[in-house]
Amino acid sequence: MKLVSALLIAVIFGIGIALSGMMNPAKVLNFFDLAQIGAGTWDPSLAFVMGGALAITIPGYWLVFRRAAPLQAPRFQLPDTKVIDRRLILGSATFGIGWGIAGFCPGGALPALGTGEPEAFLFVAALIGGLLLARALETRGLRSKPAI
Repeated sequence: MKLVSALLIAVIFGIGIALSGMMNPAKVLNFFDLAQIGAGTWDPSLAFVMGGALAITIPGYWLVFRRAAPLQAPRFQLPDTKVIDRRLILGSATFGIGWGIAGFCPGGALPALGTGEPEAFLFVAALIGGLLLARALETRGLRSKPAI
């Protein structure tokens, strides 16, 4: 049942990404290019997509966390630290820079694989390569220390 639920949620998410146009890197880059605001070609739709996601997520979390446990697990699995460390900062920066350069984030690139566009496949391959590199660096003892 967990796999069926995960698949259903992924399909709904992918449909939402496709309908909103967020798997189109040009649309995303038109949002990030603030120089276009004065030119009249800036596309604010990503802000509306994010706002809509927050409008659903915030009450959703409130409702879910009123329960003692999730429906399909014995307990909630939440981060156990609030430390801002080098790993968090570098990961966040890498994510943002990559999104701004490529116009893809993992949430938009995975559904975009269905379009058959080579850029989506290249991005996902680079994503997997980056994950493997990060894991290899971590296992070699290059663990992060708290930055703040």
